[in-house]
Amino acid sequence: MGTTTHQYFIFETARGFCGIAWNNAGITRFQLPTRSAEAAERILGRRMLCAETGTPTPEVIETVAAAKRYFEGQETDFSSFRLDLDDRDTLSRKIYAAVRQVRWGRTTTYGALAKQIAAGPEVARDVGQAMANNPVPLIIPCHRVLAAGGKLGGFSAPGGLSAKVRMLALEGVHVEPAQSAQWSFGF
Repeated sequence: MGTTTHQYFIFETARGFCGIAWNNAGITRFQLPTRSAEAAERILGRRMLCAETGTPTPEVIETVAAAKRYFEGQETDFSSFRLDLDDRDTLSRKIYAAVRQVRWGRTTTYGALAKQIAAGPEVARDVGQAMANNPVPLIIPCHRVLAAGGKLGGFSAPGGLSAKVRMLALEGVHVEPAQSAQWSFGF
């Protein structure tokens, strides 16, 4: 990416404060809700060391509005927003493209995604790694990817599995949390 300028913007939703970062090629990072604007900025800043606060472009404004609608429980589609995933390997970009096709209220599994991209079941682990390293959760809806048998699998975003359960619940998808002790209300 060289000298590409990254900018970011922190905004409030019905579930907390989010952050979004972008450059001239597209959206590069998204921070799921946190309890404060400072927390969102701190977490986003750790991932975007050279980013500066900026005035959102029209497309970023659209993305922010879509995120606000999402966290109000309104059906939202993020698949048309431009992303800059040039810092990701080819396999991850293929996986992310497949995940972006999983629509509101639907889920898939790591294995099904591996099959969808014409890879063998051994790639399911790579799918999981790509989800764990997703730079734009929500826009690439990794919360809709479950383990075999409809089990939650993992979720590395703030709030962990409880955040994943709450996001799926917003979409009308019910999954059992792995342990009730994991429920926290980080967003």
